[in-house]
Amino acid sequence: VSVGKVFRNEATDATHEMQFFQVDGCAVGENITVANLKATLLTLYRGLLGEDIEIQLRPSFFPFVEPGLEVWIKFRNRWLEVMGAGMLHPNVLRNVGIDPEKYQGFAFGGGVDRILVVKHDISDVRYFYQGDLRINQW
Repeated sequence: VSVGKVFRNEATDATHEMQFFQVDGCAVGENITVANLKATLLTLYRGLLGEDIEIQLRPSFFPFVEPGLEVWIKFRNRWLEVMGAGMLHPNVLRNVGIDPEKYQGFAFGGGVDRILVVKHDISDVRYFYQGDLRINQW
């Protein structure tokens, strides 16, 4: 797992920013499945947002994984897309010297800022980058 700053060409508004923090993770081993990925993400989001979280994986495209999955969580009776994920493509494993016939893996990546906005009822994600420490009062 790693956390870092992401910059991208993005039109900014209350829910989107051209910079944000992202958490990425992956696991590689024998007999790794989508069920392992889902259990990992469910544990992550329940730890962040509480035990009543539901999770859905919906088909999508993301480079380097097959199948690619959008990760959606239900929080406060609202479904939110929170990250992309999927099973590592066999070529990704081959390119780093891992035999995809023996080993499988999953990967995920998503923004941290969006989770904080939802959890703490912050009305505008851009507040994080204005330098005002009173953000928790908004």
